[in-house]
Amino acid sequence: MSDRIFGLFGVLLAIGFALSALTIEESFLSDAVGPKAFPIIIAVILGISSAVIALRPDPEPAWPPLARLVEIGAAVVVMILYAEFLPEAGFVIATAFAAGYLAWRLGSRPLEAVATGIGTSVGIYVIFHLVLGLSLARGPWGF
Repeated sequence: MSDRIFGLFGVLLAIGFALSALTIEESFLSDAVGPKAFPIIIAVILGISSAVIALRPDPEPAWPPLARLVEIGAAVVVMILYAEFLPEAGFVIATAFAAGYLAWRLGSRPLEAVATGIGTSVGIYVIFHLVLGLSLARGPWGF
């Protein structure tokens, strides 16, 4: 039963996402595909995946124990805080903290998690900002 509810929720979310994507205004300088194409593709993939989950549910899904659900909730809170602090702290700092925490919760030792967070943050910054020239959120120190 829970798979059907999850699947139907996903289908409704996909419909809402597609309707929101259709309201994106196009600039007169847009390319041939336009800004609506990617969100609509994501909505279609989400809708199809969710429909499959709703129509072909697992016989008896196994729910994780309460402690695991709390950890999942904490990861969701970290991602929300990441989105909130990204403009103030900047990409490198916010990403280092979020990636470090998530690496720690996925089983890394604390020092390994710190190294993973910093390495992930700096690596993505180098590739996307320095190599590809994409704009990332700047923090108080300019990166």
